[in-house]
Amino acid sequence: MKKIEIVEVGPRDGLQNEVQSLSVDQRLNFIDQLVAAGLRRIEVGAFVSPKWVPQMNQSFELIQELLNSKRKYPKDVRFSALVPNRKGMELAEKTSLKEIAVFGASSESFSQKNINCSMREGLERFQEVIKMARPTKIKVRGYLSVAFGCPYEGLVKESVVRKQIEKYLELGMYEISIGDTIGVATPKQVRSLLKKVSQDVGLKKVAMHFHDTRGTALANVLASLDLGVRVFDSSFGGLGGCPYAKGASGNLATEDLVYMLHGMGFETGVKLEKLIQISPGIENLIQHGLPSRVARAGLPL
Repeated sequence: MKKIEIVEVGPRDGLQNEVQSLSVDQRLNFIDQLVAAGLRRIEVGAFVSPKWVPQMNQSFELIQELLNSKRKYPKDVRFSALVPNRKGMELAEKTSLKEIAVFGASSESFSQKNINCSMREGLERFQEVIKMARPTKIKVRGYLSVAFGCPYEGLVKESVVRKQIEKYLELGMYEISIGDTIGVATPKQVRSLLKKVSQDVGLKKVAMHFHDTRGTALANVLASLDLGVRVFDSSFGGLGGCPYAKGASGNLATEDLVYMLHGMGFETGVKLEKLIQISPGIENLIQHGLPSRVARAGLPL
């Protein structure tokens, strides 16, 4: 059976866009339930200023607790956290995290809005973070946002995205997550870009991160699968969006992704029924319903 890796971003990318901030204990319980449902790659927090992203406050304390030896997780569980700069990396180094992620952009405007620097300056920051990560063998993943469209500049050129991917890999990132941050991509665009990226650097180190803003996320996953991509980001329940992109509603829901993949004969390791059972509790905490279609409709008999 063909294996697909799912990177669950709900506890970070999902919750950071919610009005309601969850406590450390609530977030820990959420992560525990995701692990119990079979998810093995989970982004759990971000070493960012609580002034800008209050929902990620106390990520250090949360991660310290997650990595506490008294908590018994399967050996193949991988937790990661977003690290924007040197200061964030210094905090990450004080934990026993083995993986972090940096977040860049495919347009100058979005880079300035999101991480307050140019694309070039962003690469310089990433280089510093990666240099710090090497001695302790911390793996660095790279997010490349607005790869198909920018809320400020419109359509993003494939040549820009391809160049950024090559630079990320040259810096030493082990995996690049290509993001449709505002949910504008279509399967035609996805195929076009990925065919070129495949020729440039191959797809073994490529993951895809789709938003379902305009209902094309699963179609874009299918296009990516056809070309050989085997790693996808998704967010429990469809949590989240982008605080810097107006109208960019939630990420692709993990439940919807898993349902489609299982129906196509792919293996994910996720227990879908168990995953769906988490929804009522999270909806109660964030005080609104989740957009996942599978969670709403349930599994067929």
